[in-house]
Amino acid sequence: MFRHILVGVKGAGDLASGTIHRLHRAGFAVVASELPQPLALRRTVAFAEAVYSGSIDIEGLVGKRAEKLGEVAEILAQGQVPVLIDPEGTLLRALQPTALIDATLAKHPTGMTLADAEFVLALGPGFEAGVDAHAVIETNRGHNLGRVYLNGCAEKNTGVPGEIGGYTTERLLRAPADGLLLAQHTIGDVVNAGEVVATVGEVPMRAAISGVLRGLVHDGLIVHQGMKVGDIDPRARREHCFSISDKSRAIAGGVLEALLYLLGTSRSIPC
Repeated sequence: MFRHILVGVKGAGDLASGTIHRLHRAGFAVVASELPQPLALRRTVAFAEAVYSGSIDIEGLVGKRAEKLGEVAEILAQGQVPVLIDPEGTLLRALQPTALIDATLAKHPTGMTLADAEFVLALGPGFEAGVDAHAVIETNRGHNLGRVYLNGCAEKNTGVPGEIGGYTTERLLRAPADGLLLAQHTIGDVVNAGEVVATVGEVPMRAAISGVLRGLVHDGLIVHQGMKVGDIDPRARREHCFSISDKSRAIAGGVLEALLYLLGTSRSIPC
């Protein structure tokens, strides 16, 4: 029904990927863009990983790196999601999508404007509906997660990650120094509190809690001290590392609701 409607998604991390997956399942043609060296933590469920590996399968949907704009149509025709290396979103705009979604979770405006597409949506704080986007989707865990704002803003960034298994900041892994990150574990491994998960330069990065390693940036990246580079899930359910999260699905539902609402109220629905 919506296959003729092209949706561009700026960002292909795990939360963006939940949105990409749901829009594709709903029938939209979706194209994603990413940085030359994506920093996604939950790489096993992020289409951003296609930048490194060429392709990735997330719950039956394949994301494939597109080397140039000319490859986008061919990848879409195969029922897959093209992933462009396009840090500024220039290539996405060149495709003239009906809808453009800022899913970078940058927490501040990234240069996207209402003029960039017929429908412009944004995830999380830092955007104002009616000013920076036609709709803003709540990304903060809690009562309003996935809520669609047609006026105003999402909740402010608290700087504190949502509670999982009784832990908040303790479950995050932050680089202990500047330098090259070399992993000692892979996503899905069970780690114990105090265990070395990776080294940054010569400095070990240790787990603060026990659980399953749910996220870790790509091996071999240069990182900076204090940078968020990993995530431990104290619930220790390994299968959760390889499926779209509840948070991502809630946000994706909000995006789909917003897009259908905007399409329904538009006087120029594409056909």
